[in-house]
Amino acid sequence: MLNKNVARQRRARKTRARIAEKKSVRLAIHRTNLHIYAQVISACGSKILASASTVEADVRKELSNGGNVAAAVVVGKRIAEKAKSAGVSQVAFDRSGNRYHGRVKALAEAAREHGLQF
Repeated sequence: MLNKNVARQRRARKTRARIAEKKSVRLAIHRTNLHIYAQVISACGSKILASASTVEADVRKELSNGGNVAAAVVVGKRIAEKAKSAGVSQVAFDRSGNRYHGRVKALAEAAREHGLQF
């Protein structure tokens, strides 16, 4: 019997294998109950090109709660702007095995609206 975390890790491993095959830059997200984090990682997987999260000081001033959809939208906007300034416009979305729903979906859609292509 799989528990929730093992099942999520298995889904994440499959996604990451497909992204590695394509050799594309990936937008990886990590979500906790309190915060959401996003990183743009190079195609070889060894270098972080841009990152944004609800832990950053200027984001915390803006938000009272880092674990909701509004916070995910702010992080999505920031990661898109930082990625574009790093010269990245095309990414593969790595949702880390999480369902494309709620905060994960809000972050992805905000990043798309601000110029990142998935």
